Amino acid sequence: MELTIDDLFKTISDSRLSDIAQKVVNEERISEEDALYLFESNELSAIGHLAELVNRRKNGMNAYFIVNRQINPTNVCVYQCDFCAFGVKKSDPKAYELSLEDILRKVEETYKAGGREVHMVGGIPPHWGYERYIQLIRAIKESFPDVVVKAWTAIEIHHMSKISKKSYEEVLGELKEAGLEALPGGGAEIFSDRARRIIAPNKANAEEYLEVHRTAHRLGIPTNATMLYGHVETIEERVEHLARLREIQDETGGFQVFIPLAYWPEGTRLGGRRTSSVDDLKTIAISRIFLDNFPHIKAYWVTLGEKVAQIALNFGADDLDGTIEEEKIVHSAGTMAAYGHSIDRLVSLIKKAGKVPVERDTFYRVVKVYN
Repeated sequence: MELTIDDLFKTISDSRLSDIAQKVVNEERISEEDALYLFESNELSAIGHLAELVNRRKNGMNAYFIVNRQINPTNVCVYQCDFCAFGVKKSDPKAYELSLEDILRKVEETYKAGGREVHMVGGIPPHWGYERYIQLIRAIKESFPDVVVKAWTAIEIHHMSKISKKSYEEVLGELKEAGLEALPGGGAEIFSDRARRIIAPNKANAEEYLEVHRTAHRLGIPTNATMLYGHVETIEERVEHLARLREIQDETGGFQVFIPLAYWPEGTRLGGRRTSSVDDLKTIAISRIFLDNFPHIKAYWVTLGEKVAQIALNFGADDLDGTIEEEKIVHSAGTMAAYGHSIDRLVSLIKKAGKVPVERDTFYRVVKVYN
């Protein structure tokens, strides 16, 4: 986007949009009403330009990726959420459960390839005891002390708390002692009680999800945040979701990155339609503008696909995630972009978007810049 700020204002005939743009230029916080207006606007190019202005103030021309491995230990899940095509009952022919040896072998493969992060989430099997979750973290860290373990969503932490009768603080403290260093953002879905009753009525609610993250931040465990969009939620509920995240970040400062996750309907009981590219780009851009206290916005190539993720790097996003190696959760819902990418592929995607590829670690520390 080479359009200057002066040129941008010349293209905006809508006075309300012009007022919002002026706030962004002046580095003033936009309101929930402003965000709702942006979602309802058709001025995609102008919104993208404003988001990229915010992004470049925070991250310059850098676009990040990580060499990592995603591991889903099992798809057996006590929750049978209608929006999810991944979780199944133990009796289902598609059910699987990786052994500890299987998991360590996957970590070793990634470690030998230069990967230093394991992102581990999965189903919530009713037959797992609390110690199983602790054991997996400890085994990985004992075998590969240089690998950062980012594991267990807030939903899994909530489940551990229930079955162990321990507080969130106790659970997270024991996981941290075993080697947990960061929490992924999955499980947020959408914070609206109305929408959650439709898509995931039995899971931890919004307050419980947020309290897990608040507690993690208090214990010095950084976390990610997500929003699943494009299913039954309204635009107002999207903005409410963003507002609640911004409020927690004001309080704790513990979120590293926000990840909008496009809903994939194939294979789900909920059904529906895939989000449009316009909706994807608008959601990323408005997230960047609204979440002024988040350092990073991720364009998750698994749900967006390569092309939209690449464009999103000029619509406010500064991170593509990583090599991943394999991904089962979104793949089960129909995406064909769920298999791993090489470093060369990610570097190429970023360079062709006009950005500087930067390999990072889990905590956004620079590992290597690819000029």
